[in-house]
Amino acid sequence: MIRIPINRVKDDLSRVLRMAEKEDVIITRHGVPAGILIGFEDPEAWWEELLLRDPRFRARVTQARGSLREGHGTRIEELRANYGIESETAEASPTEEG
Repeated sequence: MIRIPINRVKDDLSRVLRMAEKEDVIITRHGVPAGILIGFEDPEAWWEELLLRDPRFRARVTQARGSLREGHGTRIEELRANYGIESETAEASPTEEG
């Protein structure tokens, strides 16, 4: 993360925003962190950020995790097996030489 004083952010917001597209920028006031600037290289990242901050979404995730801990739900491995989908990390099976 990059740390930048607020007066520098105000003087050159466009440049600082471009920096934030690659790395979060901590904005300081009198040397003390006062905020964070998060840039988005990909517009889809905006939607992800909105979801992560939405209290309804966070409550639903908490509920789903609790349900899984209680043994409810379907594991991703089961879904892949049911639909014949190989894992992205599955190694290729060895071939026989003949």
